[in-house]
Amino acid sequence: MTEAPIAAGKSSFDLVDASVLFDAMDLREDKVILDLACGVGNYALALAAHTGPGGTIHAVDLWEEGIAALRSAVAARNMVWIHPAVADISRRIPLDDDRVDVCLMATVLHDLKQDGTHTGTLNELQRVLKPLGTLAVVEFKKINGPPGPPLQVRLSPEETEALLEPFGFVPDRVVDIGPFNYLARFSLRL
Repeated sequence: MTEAPIAAGKSSFDLVDASVLFDAMDLREDKVILDLACGVGNYALALAAHTGPGGTIHAVDLWEEGIAALRSAVAARNMVWIHPAVADISRRIPLDDDRVDVCLMATVLHDLKQDGTHTGTLNELQRVLKPLGTLAVVEFKKINGPPGPPLQVRLSPEETEALLEPFGFVPDRVVDIGPFNYLARFSLRL
């Protein structure tokens, strides 16, 4: 790969209240979770405490260096239930159909929309997420930053909903998870 994704190396994890986020995701130990466009895996590593070895976390990103860093962190912590993988999520998420209970897209949907890869990604997500599965979208509030992308790139909860609705995602709720971010939770209904 010659070019890193738009936000490679950046993470919103330290900006959010992770306990509020994870509570709103309704995590359980037996769930299969997908951290889509995971970067270095800050969210995946934190999610591991909620699933424990009874769950499975797939952490996927196009950024090879980020996945290499996550693989090292997973090995150092012996978190064998986290499965990092390099993939172009707009073309193919390396999972079987109807495999995922909960997908987390943390501050990535705006980037996918900006670079025009959201349609392919959402089609793939629709394929791997179980019917009635949960999609948890973390985005920056539509306020001037920093931190985060320029105002014109940010997605309001209403814009996020409009982007996801054609793919069968039904809004559940929006939760404030810090001064800069919100969580929009959806379920997949096909």
